[in-house]
Formats: sequence, C-alpha cells, structure tokens
Amino acid sequence: MEKTFNRMAEAVARATGRPWAFATCVASVVIWAVSGPFFGFSETWQLVINTVTTIITFLMVFLIQNTQNRDGAAIQAKLDELIRSGNGKNDFIGIEHLTEAEVEEFRELCKDGKERAGRTSQRAIA
Repeated sequence: MEKTFNRMAEAVARATGRPWAFATCVASVVIWAVSGPFFGFSETWQLVINTVTTIITFLMVFLIQNTQNRDGAAIQAKLDELIRSGNGKNDFIGIEHLTEAEVEEFRELCKDGKERAGRTSQRAIA
C-alpha cells in the first residue's frame, strides 16, 4: 500500500506542479466568478468554490508532506554517504534526528572550526 501511495503522491505532485495545472485552476476561478451573476451571487454559489478549494487543499497537504519527507530522507542519506566516504566528520551523520539545541551545538562547533581555519590561513598568508 505504501508503494502505491508513494507512486500516486509522486504523480500528483508532478502533475500539479505543471503550468497547465495552474492555468486550469485560474480558469476554474474565472468561470466561477463569471457565473456569479447567473446564480445571483448566492450562498450556494460561494459555498461551491469554498468547499472545492478546501477539499483540494486538505488532500494536497498530505501529498506534499509525503513527497517532502521522502525527498528529505533521500537527501540526508546522500549527505551521510558523502560524509562517510569523504573528509567530513562522521559525527555529523544522522544529526537530523537530534533536537534543535543539539543541532545548534554542532553549528557552533562548525563556526568555531571555520574561525580557527580562517585564522590559520591568515597567518600562513602573512
């Protein structure tokens, strides 16, 4: 079921990110707005656009979140492999699972390391 959902979420994300999808949405809103006088700008006329857009938004939130979760996990796996196989410190592998405060500690270590490296390279130039 997960693979089916992932394939469907991927297909919907690709389709809704296309210019024709945006054009279709704009055309729908224009048609809805132009039809207002024919329906006397009634509450039902307003309810139609509100209901349709709310349902679409509600469903898209979950599809977009699924796509972002998978993309983020793939990027993290790639970065972890680059760190593991390169000159990076293996301590950084998996830091996305730490708390914000713990990640901030790593950022401070990087900042300190950058400043030390900058001072070292300035001494070498002088």
